[in-house]
Order: sequence, then structure tokens, then C-alpha cells
Amino acid sequence: MKILVIGSGGREHALIWKIAQSPRVEKIYCAPGNAGIKNLAECVDLSVENIEGCVKFAKDHAIDLTVVGPEVPLVMGIADAFSKENLSVFAPNGECSQFEGSKVFTKKFLERHQIPTAAYKEYTKSETLLQELGLFGYPMVLKADGLAAGKGVLIVENAAEAKDAVKLLMEDKAFGKAGEKVVIEEFLTGQEASMLCFVDGETIVPMESAQDYKRAYDGDKGLNTGGMGTYSPNILFEDDHLNQKIRKTILDPIMAGFKKDHMDYKGILFIGLMIKEGIPKVLEFNVRFGDPETQSILMRLDTDLVDIMEACVKGQLDTCPIGWKKEAAVTVVLASGGYPEKYQKGYEITGIDQVKGCQVFHAGTTDQDGKLVTNGGRVLCVSALASTREDARKKVYDQIDKIKFEGVQYRTDIAACK
Repeated sequence: MKILVIGSGGREHALIWKIAQSPRVEKIYCAPGNAGIKNLAECVDLSVENIEGCVKFAKDHAIDLTVVGPEVPLVMGIADAFSKENLSVFAPNGECSQFEGSKVFTKKFLERHQIPTAAYKEYTKSETLLQELGLFGYPMVLKADGLAAGKGVLIVENAAEAKDAVKLLMEDKAFGKAGEKVVIEEFLTGQEASMLCFVDGETIVPMESAQDYKRAYDGDKGLNTGGMGTYSPNILFEDDHLNQKIRKTILDPIMAGFKKDHMDYKGILFIGLMIKEGIPKVLEFNVRFGDPETQSILMRLDTDLVDIMEACVKGQLDTCPIGWKKEAAVTVVLASGGYPEKYQKGYEITGIDQVKGCQVFHAGTTDQDGKLVTNGGRVLCVSALASTREDARKKVYDQIDKIKFEGVQYRTDIAACK
């Protein structure tokens, strides 16, 4: 098989790393890829937003399956463009991708199908929102409706902070068009969890669980980021009663909702959950593999990923057994100094070749004058597998300081849970 993976981050590197293990795969391409991906796949100079170019490349190179990583091309309708040309693509269509493209779209779906979530209200005018600050009390959650690279969620503690947040989102347009519509939500407390699921239009199968760390600094301090690390399995999901409740109150109603709304959802559904006293509620949907959840979860996958993806595309997921390794996985993100705000690119990276017993996934890297240099906010992801979460964590942190670049920052408390 020939596989095309679209994207350039740590998620895509992890996907390609796993796809390359399939005996069925003879050639992998990646558009556009990065400096680490090029060791496993042929990188193609195509933007993820160049949908027409990606379709043409897939046709010209007789690609058997295209796997779409990032959210932007999904929301742009890349799956529809591929399907129109009878090209096999592992990705939800444009309509289903609105679950990530619009917070309001997701909230209305959840409300319509009585799936537990936070109370909310949407606004298109800042003056109206300012009149209703504190509608659900404080802390208060404000979300840019559209895509904001994982950073469009603001949590404010009082009216003064709320006014600043409204100005940032709707007047200063810090997230561009994403903030033209804003959702405010009831602030949920509890423990967050990530649940990634394979979906084939008829069946939904959760992957092994993961815990993501969104805040930039230790102790869950600082701004929200795209994710600073993960571990799998999440200790919360050791509770069988909770798993049954998630299946009954969330997973089954989601599939019933898809069918009732005539939505042919195929691909990945990422469900962000908040769990308090054994009660799960949905925080958000994403329509693709999470990053960096993917890095930890795929370390543990014991089934050919290509087989699973094909089963989803063909509507045969119920016939595809999926196995998982019992070991635990931990991933820590190395980011550029200043991330998620302003940061510099182009700093030389050294020491990756000295790392032992871990898998280093490249996220924001490129080659420059024969040197490996930083090219993004999240630069590298260091992942390890071990018999226990504590051992996997130790493997990562024992090796991580071997990697050097100017301004490197990372959290020291990933997977340090009791």
C-alpha cells in the first residue's frame, strides 16, 4: 500500500511511526512533514490547506489511503474533496468536522441529544456579552467559536478579567475570525480526561485512555497550550463503573445522535471529558487524533493501525479486533521559550541521538544549512513505554536533559499523579 499522511507535527510523526510498522505498507508520503518525519516518509512540499494539490498528488501517485492529521484541512472539507475523486481517506467529512470548527455546533448537538455538558450561551456582539457577565457565576469559561489552535479557551475569575477577555476575543480579535462568535460556559470542576475513539458510521470504539496537560507550567499554571504532555492509561478509567456510565450516557447517545441527524461520521472522534464524583460531562469534541495524546496512545497500540483505519473507512470496525499493550506510556513536550505566546524559531537542536530507551517525535523542527533547528512552539515530544506509569515517567525525565536548544522549556510534573 501507498499511504499519504497530511500534516507536519508530533501527531503526524507518531502516526507515520506506527503506520510504518505495518507489513502492508510499501511507501509513505507526508505533506509537508518535518525534519523527523523525513526519516520514515518522503516529504512533499504541499501545504495542508492546499486541498486541490493534495488530491492531485494522491491521484498522480496512486495513493491507497490518505490520513489527515490537523483540524484545518478537515474543517475545510478535505475528506469531501478526496471522496469526490473516489480516493480513500481516513477523515470525517466537512459536515462532521464542524464539531471542531464550531463550539456552538457541538453544544447544540450535545443539547439536542441530551448528552451531559456544561450550560452555555452564545454571543455575536461584545456589548450583549458584557451585559451578561457572570451569567453562570465565576470562574467563567469563554471560548472562541472557531478554530484557535487549541488556545481559544479563556478561564476568568472575576468581572474585570472577563471584560479583558471579551475585549481580547471580540474586539482585539486575538484569534481572528474564530472570535466573531463567543460561547460562555458554566465552569466545570473535577478531573479532565481525553477519550479518543475510532468511528465507522455505525460503531464507536474507544481507544485506551490518556491524560493531557494543557497549561504551560508545572502545577497547571500559565496559559492553555496545545498540550505539554500526556500519559496513558488514565488512572480515572480504572473504574469500570465510570466506563459503563460513559458508554451509556455519552458514547451510545453520540452514535444515536449521528444517525438521527443523518451524519455519516467516519474517522477519529476525540472527546474531552470532565469527571466529578463519577459523573462524566463533555467539554469538547475534536475530529482528529489529539496531540500529544496520540504519541502516548500509539506507543501502546498492539494492532496494525492501517487495518483499523481501513475498517473505519469501509464501515467494518465491528469486525476488527483491537489490542493494547499493558504497559504505560508517558510523553513530555519540549517547547520553545515563550510558548504559547511569542517565541523565536531557528535555534539549533542537539542531543537527540544520545537519547536511549525513548521515542523522540518531532513536532516543530526543520533542517537549515545542514542543522536541525526549531520551527514551532512545540518542538519535540519524548515518549517512553514501561511496565508502570512511574517507570515510563522516569525513563523520559532521565533522558530529556540530553536534548538541548536555546530557551527550551518543559513541564516537570507530567504523569506525577498519585
